Amino acid sequence: MKNIAIFASGSGTNAQNIIEYFKGKGKNPVKLILSNKADAFVLERAKLFNISSLVFNQNQFYNSLEIADVLEKSKIDFIVLAGFLWKIPEYLLKTYSKRIINIHPAILPEYGGKGMYGMHVHESVFANHAKETGITIHYLNEDYDKGEIIFQAKCKIEPFDTPETIARKVHELEYEYYPKIIEQLIDK
Repeated sequence: MKNIAIFASGSGTNAQNIIEYFKGKGKNPVKLILSNKADAFVLERAKLFNISSLVFNQNQFYNSLEIADVLEKSKIDFIVLAGFLWKIPEYLLKTYSKRIINIHPAILPEYGGKGMYGMHVHESVFANHAKETGITIHYLNEDYDKGEIIFQAKCKIEPFDTPETIARKVHELEYEYYPKIIEQLIDK
């Protein structure tokens, strides 16, 4: 099984869901959690599961190879983005070509691009009176949300839905499918 590093900027609910999914199968591929925010709750989740973590700044990420070195020393084979908001630098895209994935809270190519994350996406879906939404799991490339699509799942939007209820439906899809797709990819 391949070793995974999870990059996250926020609370880490998807990261925890991924860790628990594999733990429930007696596996532990998540070896490292990295964050660009020292106060991100995902770091507390890493402690809870006794997973190493690292906080880094823009200079470390974009102007040095420090992160690449950490990933190499940790024997990381695969990178999972779980609510990570910075653009991935070219050196990581090249080193981990077809081995970095992201989950987007909508059906791409709609509602993608810079600034389209979290509630911004759900509010846009709601404002456009969309009939459905969902998730897209995709490989990363140099453009926001334009990497090769691996998997999509949809859910219906009801007339009584709000951006908040849409977000809940999308989170359910994320929790159901993201770990399964990761497992398929790392078991290849």
